[in-house]
Amino acid sequence: MDQHETHAPERGRQWYLERECSLEAFVNQLHDEGGPLRFAAEVRQCIPVYDCRDLESVLDDAAQRLLLQAEWARVLRDGAGVLVLERAYGSTQPIDEATAVFEAIVRAEREQGSSGADHFAKAGANDRIWNAQQKLCLRAPAVFVDYFANLPLMAVCEAWLGPCYQMTSQVNVVRPGGMAQEAHRDYHLGFQTIESAQRYPAHVHRMSALLTLQGAVAHCDMPVESGPTKLLPFSQRYAEGYLAWRRADFREYFEAHCVQLPLTKGDAVFFNPALFHAAGANRTADVQRMANLLQVSSAMGRAMEALDRAAMCEAIYPVLREHRTNGRLGDAAALAAIAACAEGYPFPTNLDRDPPVGGLAPESQQGLMLRALGENWEPARFATALRTQDARRDPA
Repeated sequence: MDQHETHAPERGRQWYLERECSLEAFVNQLHDEGGPLRFAAEVRQCIPVYDCRDLESVLDDAAQRLLLQAEWARVLRDGAGVLVLERAYGSTQPIDEATAVFEAIVRAEREQGSSGADHFAKAGANDRIWNAQQKLCLRAPAVFVDYFANLPLMAVCEAWLGPCYQMTSQVNVVRPGGMAQEAHRDYHLGFQTIESAQRYPAHVHRMSALLTLQGAVAHCDMPVESGPTKLLPFSQRYAEGYLAWRRADFREYFEAHCVQLPLTKGDAVFFNPALFHAAGANRTADVQRMANLLQVSSAMGRAMEALDRAAMCEAIYPVLREHRTNGRLGDAAALAAIAACAEGYPFPTNLDRDPPVGGLAPESQQGLMLRALGENWEPARFATALRTQDARRDPA
């Protein structure tokens, strides 16, 4: 068992305190143990990089896919805590189409006078689209399907979270001159005050990172000067990190030792939410750095954003049905798009009206959608079934 996994129990500590965080103990865990990486194309600045062109046959083979996912899980949990998927989008057409939609949303929200503030950067330093997942889906269902019918994205989400994950996203556009974020950890405990986080026992601090996967899809080329995310490999190992990241000594160490990798449009980076990280400053004169920030939640956790997934399912169903009919979308790609939209976990529900039928759980939203597609339902029939399912789940 790794040192960071046994650190708290060996010391007999059930509660963490910010004042007891040790920079020395933190630094001692920032080392590369040199474990084998069978599928990585290379390692840059301690970060494994995977070329998705080389992974196509791996993802198509069930046994090989499991080995790849096991490697990704080890990297995220015990290794660098971050990995890059080069050419996650073999064609950048879905990226360009989604970018056009996001730009239209930004313009519309500016005209309405709304401004998406950032959690960890000064207001006005960027444009941010909250709930970009639902907004893209309802505004441009066909673009949504093409964008999320992506096997590498689905595979890495399942590697960390298992099935039935909940995909949410926020688009971030950092303009030239946009300031960097401060180093931080992310949701769940990363969004707590120190006082609140200290109330959670040590085992919850270790468990929190297992509930979320952070990702970012590059919507433009991102040279280091444009400020791609600053990362401190292996920093997710420090169990007390949800309390330590605000301390000046930890932030100073982060700024002195963090790394940045340039990204190309269509690349994706995924990392453990406990990794110390921060968006960089855009020091260019002309790069509008756009990234789609994917925050993927475990079926057994709570997502940060509330989405109307029934409306999203109704919007993309006709697109999926048409694509399957004309052979444009295979089963695996369709499943990836559905996983980015529909709720895969059937709980919580109203078990009086929605009892388990023929198993341990009622039918999920994903299950209903897959059944409808398999039986080639008309969109109106699927919409009615969705509303009926929602009514059964209503607690009132």
